[in-house]
Amino acid sequence: MLSRRHFLAALPAMPALSAFAESKPLKIAAVEIWQVHGHRETLPGVDQQYQVNPLHIYDELRPRPYRDAPNPALRNSPTTALYLKIKTDGDVEGFYGPIDKEVAIVVEEQLRPFLMGKDALAHEKLWDQLYRSNRHSRRGYFLMAISAVDNTLWDLRGRYFKAPVYRLLGGPTRSSVEAYASCLGYSLEPEKVQARAVQIRKEGFRHQKWFLAYGPGDGYEGLKKNVELVRILREAVGEETELMFDVYSGWDLTYALEWAKQVERFRPRWIEEATQAEKIDSFAQLRKGTSIPVASGEHIQGRWEVYDYLKDGALSVVQCDPEWCGGTTELQKICALASIFDVPVIPHGHSLHAALHVIASQSPAVCPLAEYLIIKMKSYYHFEKTPPVLQNAHFALPDAPGYGIELDETKVESRELMHWG
Repeated sequence: MLSRRHFLAALPAMPALSAFAESKPLKIAAVEIWQVHGHRETLPGVDQQYQVNPLHIYDELRPRPYRDAPNPALRNSPTTALYLKIKTDGDVEGFYGPIDKEVAIVVEEQLRPFLMGKDALAHEKLWDQLYRSNRHSRRGYFLMAISAVDNTLWDLRGRYFKAPVYRLLGGPTRSSVEAYASCLGYSLEPEKVQARAVQIRKEGFRHQKWFLAYGPGDGYEGLKKNVELVRILREAVGEETELMFDVYSGWDLTYALEWAKQVERFRPRWIEEATQAEKIDSFAQLRKGTSIPVASGEHIQGRWEVYDYLKDGALSVVQCDPEWCGGTTELQKICALASIFDVPVIPHGHSLHAALHVIASQSPAVCPLAEYLIIKMKSYYHFEKTPPVLQNAHFALPDAPGYGIELDETKVESRELMHWG
Protein backbone atom coordinates (compact mmCIF):
# COMPACT_ATOMS: atom_id res chain seq x y z
CA MET A 1 0.00 0.00 0.00
CA LEU A 2 1.27 3.50 -0.89
CA SER A 3 2.22 5.46 2.25
CA ARG A 4 1.29 9.13 2.70
CA ARG A 5 4.99 10.12 2.41
CA HIS A 6 5.46 8.21 -0.87
CA PHE A 7 2.15 9.55 -2.22
CA LEU A 8 3.21 13.17 -1.58
CA ALA A 9 6.63 12.53 -3.13
CA ALA A 10 4.98 11.25 -6.29
CA LEU A 11 2.65 14.22 -6.76
CA PRO A 12 5.02 16.29 -8.99
CA ALA A 13 5.03 13.53 -11.62
CA MET A 14 1.25 13.07 -11.72
CA PRO A 15 0.39 15.97 -14.08
CA ALA A 16 2.67 14.47 -16.73
CA LEU A 17 1.20 11.01 -16.26
CA SER A 18 -2.32 12.44 -16.41
CA ALA A 19 -1.54 14.38 -19.58
CA PHE A 20 -0.16 11.24 -21.16
CA ALA A 21 -3.23 9.21 -20.18
CA GLU A 22 -5.61 11.83 -21.56
CA SER A 23 -3.69 12.56 -24.77
CA LYS A 24 -5.70 12.33 -27.96
CA PRO A 25 -4.82 9.97 -30.80
CA LEU A 26 -2.14 11.21 -33.15
CA LYS A 27 -3.79 10.50 -36.49
CA ILE A 28 -1.77 9.66 -39.58
CA ALA A 29 -2.37 12.33 -42.21
CA ALA A 30 0.11 11.39 -44.95
CA VAL A 31 2.42 8.54 -45.97
CA GLU A 32 5.11 9.70 -48.38
CA ILE A 33 8.06 8.04 -50.10
CA TRP A 34 10.85 10.37 -51.13
CA GLN A 35 13.68 9.57 -53.47
CA VAL A 36 16.81 11.67 -53.06
CA HIS A 37 19.48 12.01 -55.74
CA GLY A 38 23.16 12.89 -55.58
CA HIS A 39 26.68 11.69 -56.30
CA ARG A 40 29.19 9.78 -54.20
CA GLU A 41 32.74 8.61 -54.57
CA THR A 42 33.16 4.95 -55.48
CA LEU A 43 36.35 3.65 -53.92
CA PRO A 44 38.62 1.33 -55.88
CA GLY A 45 39.00 -2.22 -54.66
CA VAL A 46 37.15 -5.52 -54.49
CA ASP A 47 33.61 -4.77 -53.43
CA GLN A 48 31.48 -7.06 -55.55
CA GLN A 49 29.34 -9.51 -53.60
CA TYR A 50 31.00 -12.91 -53.97
CA GLN A 51 29.94 -15.92 -51.98
CA VAL A 52 28.49 -19.34 -52.60
CA ASN A 53 24.88 -19.17 -53.79
CA PRO A 54 22.04 -21.75 -53.84
CA LEU A 55 22.03 -21.49 -57.66
CA HIS A 56 25.63 -22.67 -57.84
CA ILE A 57 24.54 -26.32 -57.92
CA TYR A 58 23.94 -25.65 -61.64
CA ASP A 59 27.06 -25.77 -63.79
CA GLU A 60 25.95 -22.95 -66.09
CA LEU A 61 25.23 -20.64 -63.15
CA ARG A 62 28.33 -21.35 -61.08
CA PRO A 63 31.31 -18.99 -61.47
CA ARG A 64 34.58 -20.88 -61.30
CA PRO A 65 37.21 -20.68 -60.29
CA TYR A 66 36.91 -17.87 -57.75
CA ARG A 67 38.67 -14.67 -58.75
CA ASP A 68 38.52 -11.11 -57.51
CA ALA A 69 36.04 -8.77 -59.21
CA PRO A 70 37.67 -5.36 -58.73
CA ASN A 71 35.65 -2.24 -59.35
CA PRO A 72 37.18 0.66 -61.30
CA ALA A 73 39.36 3.38 -59.86
CA LEU A 74 37.95 6.19 -57.72
CA ARG A 75 35.09 7.92 -59.50
CA ASN A 76 32.11 10.16 -58.79
CA SER A 77 28.98 8.07 -59.37
CA PRO A 78 25.28 8.97 -59.32
CA THR A 79 23.37 7.50 -56.39
CA THR A 80 19.83 7.52 -55.02
CA ALA A 81 18.04 6.47 -51.84
CA LEU A 82 14.40 6.03 -50.80
CA TYR A 83 13.09 7.30 -47.45
CA LEU A 84 9.67 6.87 -45.88
CA LYS A 85 7.95 9.81 -44.15
CA ILE A 86 4.75 9.52 -42.12
CA LYS A 87 2.98 12.75 -41.11
CA THR A 88 0.28 13.26 -38.48
CA ASP A 89 -2.41 15.82 -37.75
CA GLY A 90 -0.34 16.89 -34.76
CA ASP A 91 2.56 18.12 -36.92
CA VAL A 92 4.76 15.24 -35.74
CA GLU A 93 6.55 13.22 -38.41
CA GLY A 94 8.45 9.97 -38.62
CA PHE A 95 11.31 9.51 -41.07
CA TYR A 96 13.12 6.27 -41.89
CA GLY A 97 15.33 4.68 -44.50
CA PRO A 98 16.91 3.88 -46.79
CA ILE A 99 14.30 1.33 -47.90
CA ASP A 100 14.28 -0.88 -50.98
CA LYS A 101 12.21 0.01 -54.05
CA GLU A 102 10.18 -3.23 -53.90
CA VAL A 103 9.28 -2.43 -50.29
CA ALA A 104 8.43 1.18 -51.12
CA ILE A 105 5.97 0.07 -53.81
CA VAL A 106 4.06 -2.13 -51.35
CA VAL A 107 3.95 0.71 -48.81
CA GLU A 108 2.64 3.12 -51.44
CA GLU A 109 0.08 0.86 -53.07
CA GLN A 110 -1.04 -1.44 -50.23
CA LEU A 111 -0.34 0.08 -46.82
CA ARG A 112 -0.71 3.83 -47.32
CA PRO A 113 -4.53 3.77 -47.84
CA PHE A 114 -4.99 1.57 -44.78
CA LEU A 115 -2.83 3.79 -42.56
CA MET A 116 -4.67 7.04 -43.19
CA GLY A 117 -6.44 8.29 -40.06
CA LYS A 118 -4.97 5.60 -37.79
CA ASP A 119 -3.44 6.47 -34.40
CA ALA A 120 0.33 6.59 -34.88
CA LEU A 121 0.95 6.01 -31.16
CA ALA A 122 -1.00 2.73 -30.95
CA HIS A 123 1.88 0.58 -32.17
CA GLU A 124 0.59 -2.83 -31.03
CA LYS A 125 -2.83 -2.30 -32.58
CA LEU A 126 -1.39 -0.90 -35.81
CA TRP A 127 1.11 -3.72 -36.22
CA ASP A 128 -1.56 -6.35 -35.66
CA GLN A 129 -3.94 -4.69 -38.11
CA LEU A 130 -1.27 -4.38 -40.79
CA TYR A 131 -0.32 -8.02 -40.31
CA ARG A 132 -3.96 -9.10 -40.66
CA SER A 133 -4.70 -6.78 -43.57
CA ASN A 134 -3.47 -8.99 -46.40
CA ARG A 135 -3.16 -12.73 -46.96
CA HIS A 136 0.45 -12.21 -48.12
CA SER A 137 1.51 -10.23 -45.06
CA ARG A 138 3.30 -13.12 -43.34
CA ARG A 139 6.56 -12.87 -45.28
CA GLY A 140 8.37 -11.42 -48.27
CA TYR A 141 8.02 -7.87 -49.50
CA PHE A 142 4.71 -7.36 -47.70
CA LEU A 143 6.22 -8.10 -44.30
CA MET A 144 9.25 -6.00 -45.24
CA ALA A 145 6.84 -3.14 -46.01
CA ILE A 146 5.22 -3.58 -42.61
CA SER A 147 8.75 -3.44 -41.16
CA ALA A 148 9.43 -0.11 -42.90
CA VAL A 149 6.18 1.39 -41.63
CA ASP A 150 6.75 0.06 -38.12
CA ASN A 151 10.29 1.47 -37.97
CA THR A 152 9.10 4.84 -39.27
CA LEU A 153 6.36 4.96 -36.65
CA TRP A 154 8.88 4.22 -33.89
CA ASP A 155 10.90 7.17 -35.13
CA LEU A 156 7.71 9.27 -35.02
CA ARG A 157 6.99 8.20 -31.43
CA GLY A 158 10.55 9.02 -30.42
CA ARG A 159 10.18 12.52 -31.86
CA TYR A 160 6.78 12.90 -30.17
CA PHE A 161 8.14 11.92 -26.75
CA LYS A 162 11.51 13.63 -27.43
CA ALA A 163 13.50 10.48 -26.68
CA PRO A 164 15.68 7.98 -28.59
CA VAL A 165 13.81 4.84 -29.56
CA TYR A 166 15.95 2.65 -27.30
CA ARG A 167 14.60 4.58 -24.29
CA LEU A 168 11.01 3.94 -25.36
CA LEU A 169 11.91 0.25 -25.61
CA GLY A 170 13.24 0.13 -22.04
CA GLY A 171 16.94 0.88 -22.53
CA PRO A 172 19.69 1.66 -22.51
CA THR A 173 21.35 -1.44 -21.13
CA ARG A 174 24.86 -0.22 -22.02
CA SER A 175 26.66 2.94 -23.12
CA SER A 176 27.69 1.55 -26.52
CA VAL A 177 27.01 -1.44 -28.77
CA GLU A 178 29.88 -3.65 -29.89
CA ALA A 179 29.97 -4.61 -33.58
CA TYR A 180 31.47 -7.51 -35.44
CA ALA A 181 33.19 -6.97 -38.79
CA SER A 182 31.24 -8.45 -41.67
CA CYS A 183 33.68 -8.83 -44.54
CA LEU A 184 31.43 -9.36 -47.56
CA GLY A 185 33.08 -7.98 -50.70
CA TYR A 186 36.70 -8.29 -49.64
CA SER A 187 39.08 -10.46 -51.62
CA LEU A 188 39.14 -14.16 -50.80
CA GLU A 189 42.62 -14.68 -52.24
CA PRO A 190 44.68 -16.17 -49.37
CA GLU A 191 47.41 -13.51 -49.05
CA LYS A 192 44.87 -10.67 -49.21
CA VAL A 193 42.61 -12.40 -46.69
CA GLN A 194 45.43 -12.63 -44.17
CA ALA A 195 46.42 -8.98 -44.55
CA ARG A 196 42.82 -7.78 -44.31
CA ALA A 197 42.05 -9.90 -41.26
CA VAL A 198 45.07 -8.52 -39.42
CA GLN A 199 44.09 -4.97 -40.33
CA ILE A 200 40.51 -5.49 -39.10
CA ARG A 201 41.79 -6.89 -35.81
CA LYS A 202 43.99 -3.81 -35.37
CA GLU A 203 40.92 -1.62 -35.85
CA GLY A 204 39.51 -3.07 -32.64
CA PHE A 205 37.17 -5.78 -33.93
CA ARG A 206 37.13 -8.87 -31.74
CA HIS A 207 34.85 -10.74 -34.17
CA GLN A 208 35.10 -11.20 -37.95
CA LYS A 209 32.70 -12.85 -40.37
CA TRP A 210 33.88 -14.09 -43.75
CA PHE A 211 31.90 -15.39 -46.72
CA LEU A 212 32.87 -18.71 -48.28
CA ALA A 213 32.96 -19.02 -52.08
CA TYR A 214 32.48 -22.73 -52.71
CA GLY A 215 29.65 -25.22 -52.35
CA PRO A 216 28.62 -28.77 -53.30
CA GLY A 217 28.83 -28.01 -57.01
CA ASP A 218 32.55 -27.34 -56.69
CA GLY A 219 33.32 -30.85 -55.43
CA TYR A 220 36.00 -31.84 -52.96
CA GLU A 221 38.47 -29.31 -54.35
CA GLY A 222 36.07 -26.50 -53.39
CA LEU A 223 35.57 -28.00 -49.95
CA LYS A 224 39.34 -28.03 -49.40
CA LYS A 225 39.52 -24.35 -50.34
CA ASN A 226 36.75 -23.51 -47.87
CA VAL A 227 38.62 -25.39 -45.13
CA GLU A 228 41.89 -23.73 -46.08
CA LEU A 229 40.34 -20.25 -45.78
CA VAL A 230 39.36 -21.03 -42.19
CA ARG A 231 42.89 -22.20 -41.41
CA ILE A 232 44.44 -19.11 -43.00
CA LEU A 233 42.20 -16.79 -41.02
CA ARG A 234 42.84 -18.51 -37.70
CA GLU A 235 46.56 -18.36 -38.33
CA ALA A 236 46.33 -14.66 -39.21
CA VAL A 237 44.32 -13.44 -36.20
CA GLY A 238 45.33 -15.87 -33.47
CA GLU A 239 43.12 -17.53 -30.90
CA GLU A 240 41.50 -14.48 -29.31
CA THR A 241 39.56 -13.26 -32.37
CA GLU A 242 36.21 -14.95 -33.00
CA LEU A 243 35.68 -16.11 -36.60
CA MET A 244 32.28 -16.63 -38.18
CA PHE A 245 31.42 -17.98 -41.63
CA ASP A 246 28.43 -17.31 -43.90
CA VAL A 247 27.39 -19.44 -46.88
CA TYR A 248 24.12 -17.74 -47.87
CA SER A 249 22.05 -20.94 -47.95
CA GLY A 250 24.41 -22.36 -50.56
CA TRP A 251 25.17 -25.75 -48.96
CA ASP A 252 23.26 -28.87 -48.02
CA LEU A 253 23.37 -30.86 -44.77
CA THR A 254 25.94 -33.42 -45.94
CA TYR A 255 28.35 -30.78 -47.18
CA ALA A 256 27.94 -28.67 -44.02
CA LEU A 257 28.65 -31.64 -41.75
CA GLU A 258 31.82 -32.54 -43.66
CA TRP A 259 33.09 -28.94 -43.61
CA ALA A 260 32.31 -28.70 -39.89
CA LYS A 261 34.20 -31.91 -39.13
CA GLN A 262 37.29 -30.57 -40.87
CA VAL A 263 37.28 -27.09 -39.28
CA GLU A 264 36.12 -27.75 -35.71
CA ARG A 265 39.72 -27.57 -34.54
CA PHE A 266 39.82 -23.90 -35.62
CA ARG A 267 36.86 -23.04 -33.33
CA PRO A 268 34.52 -21.06 -35.61
CA ARG A 269 32.10 -18.93 -33.61
CA TRP A 270 29.30 -20.00 -35.94
CA ILE A 271 28.32 -21.26 -39.39
CA GLU A 272 25.57 -19.10 -40.90
CA GLU A 273 22.74 -20.15 -43.22
CA ALA A 274 24.28 -23.51 -43.98
CA THR A 275 21.25 -24.40 -46.09
CA GLN A 276 17.94 -22.90 -47.14
CA ALA A 277 15.87 -21.36 -44.36
CA GLU A 278 12.82 -23.63 -44.64
CA LYS A 279 14.89 -26.77 -43.92
CA ILE A 280 14.49 -26.66 -40.15
CA ASP A 281 15.26 -30.35 -39.69
CA SER A 282 18.57 -29.95 -41.53
CA PHE A 283 19.56 -27.11 -39.20
CA ALA A 284 18.62 -29.24 -36.19
CA GLN A 285 20.68 -32.20 -37.46
CA LEU A 286 23.64 -29.95 -38.17
CA ARG A 287 23.49 -28.50 -34.68
CA LYS A 288 23.48 -31.99 -33.19
CA GLY A 289 26.28 -33.12 -35.49
CA THR A 290 28.88 -30.47 -34.71
CA SER A 291 30.22 -28.42 -31.83
CA ILE A 292 30.19 -25.31 -34.08
CA PRO A 293 27.21 -23.05 -33.24
CA VAL A 294 24.58 -22.81 -35.98
CA ALA A 295 23.21 -19.39 -36.94
CA SER A 296 20.37 -18.22 -39.17
CA GLY A 297 17.52 -15.74 -39.20
CA GLU A 298 17.80 -13.08 -41.87
CA HIS A 299 15.39 -15.14 -43.99
CA ILE A 300 13.28 -16.25 -41.04
CA GLN A 301 10.44 -13.78 -40.80
CA GLY A 302 8.31 -13.38 -37.70
CA ARG A 303 8.20 -14.89 -34.24
CA TRP A 304 6.18 -17.92 -35.32
CA GLU A 305 8.91 -19.12 -37.69
CA VAL A 306 11.55 -18.40 -35.06
CA TYR A 307 9.60 -20.47 -32.53
CA ASP A 308 9.61 -23.47 -34.88
CA TYR A 309 13.41 -23.31 -35.06
CA LEU A 310 13.88 -22.86 -31.33
CA LYS A 311 11.51 -25.61 -30.20
CA ASP A 312 13.33 -28.04 -32.52
CA GLY A 313 16.73 -27.02 -31.16
CA ALA A 314 17.81 -25.89 -34.63
CA LEU A 315 19.63 -22.63 -33.84
CA SER A 316 22.44 -21.42 -31.59
CA VAL A 317 22.13 -17.80 -32.81
CA VAL A 318 19.03 -15.98 -34.12
CA GLN A 319 19.70 -13.33 -36.78
CA CYS A 320 16.34 -11.78 -37.62
CA ASP A 321 16.49 -8.38 -39.31
CA PRO A 322 14.17 -5.53 -38.22
CA GLU A 323 14.07 -4.34 -41.83
CA TRP A 324 12.57 -7.68 -42.89
CA CYS A 325 11.04 -9.61 -39.96
CA GLY A 326 8.28 -7.16 -39.00
CA GLY A 327 10.17 -4.15 -37.71
CA THR A 328 11.22 -2.96 -34.27
CA THR A 329 7.96 -4.18 -32.72
CA GLU A 330 8.41 -7.74 -33.94
CA LEU A 331 12.15 -7.95 -33.23
CA GLN A 332 11.45 -7.10 -29.58
CA LYS A 333 9.13 -10.09 -29.35
CA ILE A 334 11.64 -12.33 -31.09
CA CYS A 335 14.22 -11.28 -28.49
CA ALA A 336 11.85 -12.20 -25.66
CA LEU A 337 11.11 -15.55 -27.29
CA ALA A 338 14.78 -16.39 -27.90
CA SER A 339 15.69 -15.48 -24.33
CA ILE A 340 13.41 -18.26 -23.07
CA PHE A 341 15.54 -20.76 -25.01
CA ASP A 342 18.79 -19.06 -23.91
CA VAL A 343 19.66 -18.32 -27.55
CA PRO A 344 21.19 -14.90 -28.35
CA VAL A 345 19.80 -12.57 -31.02
CA ILE A 346 22.38 -10.85 -33.22
CA PRO A 347 20.35 -9.04 -35.90
CA HIS A 348 21.31 -9.29 -39.54
CA GLY A 349 22.94 -6.05 -40.68
CA HIS A 350 20.99 -4.99 -43.77
CA SER A 351 20.65 -1.63 -41.99
CA LEU A 352 21.72 -0.31 -38.59
CA HIS A 353 19.23 2.24 -37.24
CA ALA A 354 16.47 -0.01 -35.88
CA ALA A 355 18.82 -2.88 -35.02
CA LEU A 356 21.10 -0.70 -32.86
CA HIS A 357 18.19 0.67 -30.83
CA VAL A 358 16.69 -2.77 -30.22
CA ILE A 359 20.09 -4.16 -29.22
CA ALA A 360 20.68 -1.22 -26.85
CA SER A 361 17.35 -1.89 -25.16
CA GLN A 362 17.99 -5.60 -24.54
CA SER A 363 20.19 -7.39 -22.03
CA PRO A 364 23.73 -7.94 -23.38
CA ALA A 365 23.08 -11.63 -22.78
CA VAL A 366 20.18 -11.49 -25.25
CA CYS A 367 21.70 -9.11 -27.84
CA PRO A 368 25.49 -9.07 -27.42
CA LEU A 369 26.55 -7.71 -30.85
CA ALA A 370 25.60 -5.79 -33.98
CA GLU A 371 26.63 -6.72 -37.50
CA TYR A 372 28.66 -4.14 -39.41
CA LEU A 373 28.98 -4.76 -43.16
CA ILE A 374 32.15 -2.74 -43.64
CA ILE A 375 32.01 -2.11 -47.38
CA LYS A 376 28.26 -1.60 -47.66
CA MET A 377 28.02 0.83 -44.76
CA LYS A 378 30.71 3.10 -46.17
CA SER A 379 28.14 4.44 -48.63
CA TYR A 380 24.73 3.16 -47.47
CA TYR A 381 24.00 6.29 -45.41
CA HIS A 382 25.55 8.69 -47.91
CA PHE A 383 22.68 11.19 -47.65
CA GLU A 384 22.46 11.26 -43.84
CA LYS A 385 23.90 13.97 -41.66
CA THR A 386 24.72 11.76 -38.66
CA PRO A 387 24.95 8.11 -39.75
CA PRO A 388 26.03 5.47 -37.22
CA VAL A 389 29.80 5.77 -36.71
CA LEU A 390 32.13 3.15 -35.29
CA GLN A 391 34.90 3.90 -32.83
CA ASN A 392 37.09 0.98 -31.78
CA ALA A 393 34.40 -1.44 -33.03
CA HIS A 394 31.67 0.16 -30.90
CA PHE A 395 28.68 2.34 -31.72
CA ALA A 396 28.01 5.12 -29.23
CA LEU A 397 24.30 5.38 -28.47
CA PRO A 398 22.67 8.38 -30.19
CA ASP A 399 20.77 10.86 -28.05
CA ALA A 400 18.59 12.43 -30.77
CA PRO A 401 14.82 11.79 -30.64
CA GLY A 402 13.58 8.76 -32.56
CA TYR A 403 16.27 7.23 -34.73
CA GLY A 404 17.81 10.64 -35.32
CA ILE A 405 17.79 10.34 -39.11
CA GLU A 406 18.29 13.68 -40.84
CA LEU A 407 19.34 14.31 -44.42
CA ASP A 408 22.51 16.21 -45.22
CA GLU A 409 21.18 18.83 -47.62
CA THR A 410 24.64 19.50 -49.00
CA LYS A 411 24.58 16.00 -50.54
CA VAL A 412 20.99 16.08 -51.83
CA GLU A 413 21.00 17.44 -55.38
CA SER A 414 17.31 16.80 -55.99
CA ARG A 415 14.36 14.89 -54.56
CA GLU A 416 11.01 13.65 -55.77
CA LEU A 417 7.83 12.36 -54.18
CA MET A 418 7.40 8.85 -55.55
CA HIS A 419 4.24 7.21 -56.87
CA TRP A 420 3.82 3.87 -58.62
CA GLY A 421 0.91 2.36 -60.46
